[in-house]
Amino acid sequence: MSTPGAVPRAGRSTVEVPGATPWRRGKVRDVYDLGPRLLVVATDRLSAYDSILPTPIPDKGRILTAMSAWWFTTLAAAAPHHLLSTDRADFPAPFRDVAELDGRAMLCRRAERIDIECVVRGALTGAGWREYRAHGTLHGAPLPKGLADGAPLDPPVFTPTTKAEEGHDEPIPHGALAGIVGAERARALEERSLALFAEGRARAAEAGLVLADTKFEFGFVDGRLTLIDELLSPDSSRFWDAGAYAAGRLESFDKQFVRDWLDRSGWDHVPPAPALPADVVVRTRARYLEAARRLLGPDALPELEA
Repeated sequence: MSTPGAVPRAGRSTVEVPGATPWRRGKVRDVYDLGPRLLVVATDRLSAYDSILPTPIPDKGRILTAMSAWWFTTLAAAAPHHLLSTDRADFPAPFRDVAELDGRAMLCRRAERIDIECVVRGALTGAGWREYRAHGTLHGAPLPKGLADGAPLDPPVFTPTTKAEEGHDEPIPHGALAGIVGAERARALEERSLALFAEGRARAAEAGLVLADTKFEFGFVDGRLTLIDELLSPDSSRFWDAGAYAAGRLESFDKQFVRDWLDRSGWDHVPPAPALPADVVVRTRARYLEAARRLLGPDALPELEA
């Protein structure tokens, strides 16, 4: 993986659309209300530990959009999904006239969102690893003793959480989702999430990546359970280099690189987050772009410098 010597362009914390105001601003995305449709704009903002960092990562929004769009249209288990188009010519006015939206916006069907983060773990790491170290469990279910950070979970484990607009998403104990959304819906969310993970993990393996974990979101469109939000991006997933993983190392192609720097910086995870140094910005961008090109092909995103 090559690391550029300088940040090629400034990151975009927001994209101004004359005559339009976002209906909702998320940690990374600005969403515009178009009635039965939504325009979802991926900025270059980066969040970690429930804080939006003051330093955007150049081109991150374009990388996330390209990857999500590719997964939506590649995975059989993704259908039905909410994506309609990423082509600016298909956007209504005034959005079709804003060139900065190229590559970073998705025109989507509006869904009745289910407020659950459908997390699937194929490896024990992150919050799951912290719970295991403290209690020997994963979402309250016991695991074998002696597992290490990064240990494979076979079969992968469905570990849903609540979806918080602010603050922490809270783990839903093993088997408790049915009491929140109903047994039939809980079963559908788990089955669909595990099918998506299995298909995505196989694709990642072909690209020399390990899909360690990810999260999916769903809603209802015309009464059908529909995949929404983003899909298998370095923001929503952990990707590791497969060769390094086989040798016992966890080499990340996602925002874990930033989390690790934040931990080393001494920040206590209480907002505001510190600014990222230039070398961390450059190397984070390189990791995101490398993940995209491994999955989508080496010629993906030619408009972005290597």
